[in-house]
Amino acid sequence: MSVKIGLVSDIHATIEPLLQALEIFRQQDIETILCPGDIVGYGSESAATVELLVQSGCRSILGNHDLWWLEDFADQENGPIAAYLGGLPRVEELQIEEHRIVMVHGSPPASVMEGIRLLDEDGRMIEELRAFWCAALTDFEADVLVVGHTHQVFAEQLGGTLVINPGSTRFNHSCAILHLPELRVEFLPLGGHGIEPVWNWGMQFRR
Repeated sequence: MSVKIGLVSDIHATIEPLLQALEIFRQQDIETILCPGDIVGYGSESAATVELLVQSGCRSILGNHDLWWLEDFADQENGPIAAYLGGLPRVEELQIEEHRIVMVHGSPPASVMEGIRLLDEDGRMIEELRAFWCAALTDFEADVLVVGHTHQVFAEQLGGTLVINPGSTRFNHSCAILHLPELRVEFLPLGGHGIEPVWNWGMQFRR
């Protein structure tokens, strides 16, 4: 049986592109939606973003901006947002169509800061970094790894794992659909923009 999984990431408290992604998923009868973190930060629509994710049934995890928000604002009468973010894990694991899917914001096992960066500022593959992550993930036991954090858009086989970053709905203007069991990834533009493969490349420190 064919299954489609919707992927959004790094929403950063901006609802319009998220609404567009959710409408795409609705039109394609996609019921499973994943978000590898950074739900808040940058934007000003945190409450509305959380409400949309809850309504959609999206399975989310914590990103670095979500953790920073909890440290800075959780005690400032932000009850629903704090309750939602505070209940999120750092890692999510799913078994769908005999495929093991792991979701983490940055990189395994549970980093929210060291992201998987593969592309240069023009969106071209950096072979040295690709080789590094192929080696790093050689023994990683998952068929699919869904990540965010770096604001890069890619689906790449690294070691024995298909690593997918759907990009930021706000900054890359993108979302993605994972097709199972064929492990095919479809990237879709948002907001009337073309997809930006890389956003803010110079800020992506470390690997």
